[in-house]
Amino acid sequence: MDDIFFQLYKKIAFLGDPEKVHDISLPILEFIYKSYLGKVLHKKIISKKTKQLNIDFDNPLGLAAGFDKNADYLNFISNVGFGYVEVGTLTPKPQAGNPKPRIFRLIKDEAIINHLGFNNKGIDYAINKIKKFNRNIPIGINIGKNAYTQIKDAFRDYEYCLRKSYAIADYITLNISSPNTKGLRQLQSGQNINEFIRSIKGLHDNLKKVYKKHTPLVIKIAPDISIEDIGGIIDLINSYDVDGIICTNTTIDKSSIDESYKNLQGGLSGRPLYKQSNNILKEVCRQMSKDKTVIGVGGVDSPQAAKEKINLGANLIQIYTGLVFKGPGLIESILR
Repeated sequence: MDDIFFQLYKKIAFLGDPEKVHDISLPILEFIYKSYLGKVLHKKIISKKTKQLNIDFDNPLGLAAGFDKNADYLNFISNVGFGYVEVGTLTPKPQAGNPKPRIFRLIKDEAIINHLGFNNKGIDYAINKIKKFNRNIPIGINIGKNAYTQIKDAFRDYEYCLRKSYAIADYITLNISSPNTKGLRQLQSGQNINEFIRSIKGLHDNLKKVYKKHTPLVIKIAPDISIEDIGGIIDLINSYDVDGIICTNTTIDKSSIDESYKNLQGGLSGRPLYKQSNNILKEVCRQMSKDKTVIGVGGVDSPQAAKEKINLGANLIQIYTGLVFKGPGLIESILR
């Protein structure tokens, strides 16, 4: 029955602008799931218990960052079967992001190109929302820098967000791999990454002492990263004792999609990202210490795709674009 309703919704929703549809439909769903009806619609979480990042997850399937940037839809998201959710990307100050239109649906490819640019209401807004929410699944907070902050000063924005989220988040993700904030990916390589992680981990270690708790820290990397840079990041993760890594963000490689979309700005997600993301995942798992957590995301739109991520070495999985095209039924089919 759920699939029938979703197919009807999809036929109507896919006629409209993707960002407008997202901004209209999710508040409605949140209102429903916050009401008495939410108790009726609530999906019991399928138990596939796992412990990662020193967190007990009811199951290893989570919602990737970007779907709920501001923690506005937690009643809906936490009641459809996910084992955890990652909100954000959040920046110190609110920002509008890049000019519209900035989300494009590629129906034939079952893909999305987004050029959002960290549009969000700011870290303080989201933290207040999470504080008031009676969570039933772990919540990760994904953080980044404001667009006007120079790369050389980027660590200050991440440090600000780290301080704000440390006591509230179940884990924190450093997003240094979005293609939609100018120059951000420079943080993934060379001296930039070394200085960046050293600075962030210094603060992270201090916060651990202040709060007398360890909030795990993970880094999200791009699928377009070089093998050399992967090795460099993993060396730093091990030497600074970062807790894990997310493979991967969206790609700027549009060689596999329809010609009419290739010149659009933004990162590509969905089915065309799957193979490229898996190549990075495989290399990361080959080099990564086994005591670290690897989260696989990119092109997961079926049980088979999720299983392949696990087989390659991922400890946890995330979905986003697959949910847009397949609906909430995808969650149950993957877990079963």
